[in-house]
Amino acid sequence: MRRVAKLSAACIASAALAVTATACGSTSSEKESSSSSADGKGVKVGLAFDVGGRGDRSFNDSAARGADKAKAEFGGEIKELTAKTSDTEADREQRLSDLAEAGYNPIVGIGYAYAASMTKVAARYPKTSFGIVDSVVDGKNVNSITFTEEQGSYLAGVAAALKSKSKHVGFIGGVDVPLIKKFEAGYLQGVKDTDPKIKVDTQYLSHGSDTSGFASPDKGKEAAQGMLDNGADVIYTAAGSSGNGAIEAVAGKKGTWAIGVDSDQYNVPGLAKYKNSILTSMVKNVDLGVYDFVKSIHDGKPLSGTHTYALAQDGVKLSPSGGFIDDIQAKLDAAKKKIVDGSIKVKSAP
Repeated sequence: MRRVAKLSAACIASAALAVTATACGSTSSEKESSSSSADGKGVKVGLAFDVGGRGDRSFNDSAARGADKAKAEFGGEIKELTAKTSDTEADREQRLSDLAEAGYNPIVGIGYAYAASMTKVAARYPKTSFGIVDSVVDGKNVNSITFTEEQGSYLAGVAAALKSKSKHVGFIGGVDVPLIKKFEAGYLQGVKDTDPKIKVDTQYLSHGSDTSGFASPDKGKEAAQGMLDNGADVIYTAAGSSGNGAIEAVAGKKGTWAIGVDSDQYNVPGLAKYKNSILTSMVKNVDLGVYDFVKSIHDGKPLSGTHTYALAQDGVKLSPSGGFIDDIQAKLDAAKKKIVDGSIKVKSAP
């Protein structure tokens, strides 16, 4: 059950640039890093990354940018722990507990997989503020950071439909969980609302508790290659670092487009040699959510409840980098307006 809380004016001000604020309701062999400011002051931020961690060029990197920005402004320290695809609930719980025991505050779980473990750990450390991205955890000391992925993905679907010459597009999801189904649902609706005759191929890279689909570029490349061979000429991938492989496959075939996700992948240095094949990216501003949360701790007014970053405030958006959607921007703007004013209701499940 979602808790209702009253947001202070300061909280709303810090989030107003890009957030719709709605108050409601170790066993590690993974990568670790930490950095401190010279004066030792500031905020000690604990980041528990999803699989792939910093350097995935997508979801985790977006979260990292938010923490980095906060550290640059406020000083302090960042401690990073990264999940493994073999993680159990006990592993995730231990990771969060280790950060809390070490005095990190806030602690941010990057990804829905931390929901159950954070529910337990936050209750044990009531004086520590916890944040979770992509899930809702009920707790007085928990800030749930969510996004309207389906809205941004709808626009990605419109772009795909308008740019496809073969009238055949594709969607690749990392894991077939409700979160990624939101990306699929919005994309399918955007495609079909634009051109009902377009064929859409859909494939998931892993299933259930197997999270390898978020960190397997080889699987992403293979899936994309199959779609390309089948005639698709625009492929949207919501699969963490697996999407890097899909982009590579698309770049290998002339006349096809990839649509990136989470970060503006056209501007990611590690993908530079493929950027002319990246039509656009459905940018999910995880960095804003993480930054706002850390700032609230720095200001002494910790955010809690649920904060949803929506299309209306550019919490999700399509990137114009590369200029490849300039010719259809007016149609994309029209679609965005209809979503924002409620004329178009975007489904969150396919």
